[in-house]
Amino acid sequence: MAADIHATAVVAPGARLGAGVKIGPFCTVGGDVELNDGVELVSHVVVAGRTKIGPRTRIFPFASLGHPPQDLKYRGEPSTLAIGADCIVREGVTANPGTQGGGMATVVGDRCALLAQAHVGHDSRIGDDVILSNNVMIAGHVRIDDFAILSGGVAVHQFARVGAHAFIGGVTGLEGDLVPYGLAFGNRAHLAGLNLVGLRRRNFSRETIANLQAAYRIVFDGDAPLAVRIDEVERMPGGDPHVASLVAFLRE
Repeated sequence: MAADIHATAVVAPGARLGAGVKIGPFCTVGGDVELNDGVELVSHVVVAGRTKIGPRTRIFPFASLGHPPQDLKYRGEPSTLAIGADCIVREGVTANPGTQGGGMATVVGDRCALLAQAHVGHDSRIGDDVILSNNVMIAGHVRIDDFAILSGGVAVHQFARVGAHAFIGGVTGLEGDLVPYGLAFGNRAHLAGLNLVGLRRRNFSRETIANLQAAYRIVFDGDAPLAVRIDEVERMPGGDPHVASLVAFLRE
């Protein structure tokens, strides 16, 4: 099925369009852009630079994807932006490609929801099934792992990491790392426990949740040096893979 391009859209020569692509009114698509099968640009969308959009992703009005990164050190290097399959990119979202100093790529995984006015900074890596709510601000070089949820107005400092299945409450400024399965909120984020609601919604077993709670108590409620507490968690019986991922995150 050929691409359906509205008469008012501008698609530069060289753009690669998959089967069933829909490009709505007043969209602009650059010559180095790749839109895979079933991508839809609803209207007034700009996709620039070396940007690749995965199959069936829908992009809503006034989203701006792939323009040069907001980094004064950027010198025009041929960096990239990739957004995965089955994503929702809502109104006013911005996402920038990478830089020479950060790996040359910004990546958003599959099935992500980037809600209105969210920003993904250069060289950031967003996993699968992540939700960035309205007005979330992701600085450069940030890593957000699978199934994390960032509520409205969250700001994440550059180089910070957000672990898998973590939850950040609204209008929170995250300056450091948030462990996998963690829950954080506040004017400057503090770890407030585990994201129990999210774990239950995703059908984590009671045994796994209990293991994570035990690990949390050892790491964050103990008095011994942090390295000693991490070693203690690693020696916990049962070999729970989710506890192992928490330990790996802390060691990293």
